[in-house]
Amino acid sequence: MKKVPVLEIFGPTIQGEGMVIGQKTMFVRTSGCDYRCSWCDSAFTWDGSQKPDMMKTDEIVDRLNDLAPGRYSHVTISGGNPALHEGIGHLVQTLKQQGIKTAVETQGSTWQEWMLDIDEVTLSPKPPSSNMKTNWQQLDFYVERLKEEGKGQASFKIVIFDIEDLKYALAVHQRYPHVPFFLQAGNEDVKEADDQSVRDRLLTKYEWLVDTVTKSEDFNNVKVLPQLHALLWGNKQGV
Repeated sequence: MKKVPVLEIFGPTIQGEGMVIGQKTMFVRTSGCDYRCSWCDSAFTWDGSQKPDMMKTDEIVDRLNDLAPGRYSHVTISGGNPALHEGIGHLVQTLKQQGIKTAVETQGSTWQEWMLDIDEVTLSPKPPSSNMKTNWQQLDFYVERLKEEGKGQASFKIVIFDIEDLKYALAVHQRYPHVPFFLQAGNEDVKEADDQSVRDRLLTKYEWLVDTVTKSEDFNNVKVLPQLHALLWGNKQGV
């Protein structure tokens, strides 16, 4: 059994992003990422500023139960990019045996077979503002594998900062028209400590995104989201 590099376990809280936005959930955040997005709101998972604990499945489950005994039925596995870690497969299986649903978000750059056991997979390839490049063949593979197995649910979520990001999002949407699609307003200042300032900026960006999408003929079958957790708690970690 491979251990998992865990930076933090917290909750219960709510999911602030993607197709399960608002879902009451626990979080298991892993370290490590194969991307270095310019606006990453969890750079501490890969920049060396915080060190992970190498944890076995039973240690993770014990921690979840200590934090919220009987008060959760859903676990979000986050990062960084949790798809880097093969050992998460055993955790997912253990949670499933206990009737606990799981969700994960990944940019779709690295495949793990345990993705097929996840109840809700959010694919979040990164737009031009991130300064990252999409491996379209790998993303194609992800979508096909999830579609073939037909297990759980899968969706796309693209973070939007500007018009170029929207053009990228449209390319993704047109390439995979059968996959549920979410657009989300990006957080432009992930280091801002003033919660009200974060809210004001996010709502302004969200209003712009809603206005732009509703005027477009290309985005008739998408959902437009704010970063709900950032509206509630600003840039705080572990909430």
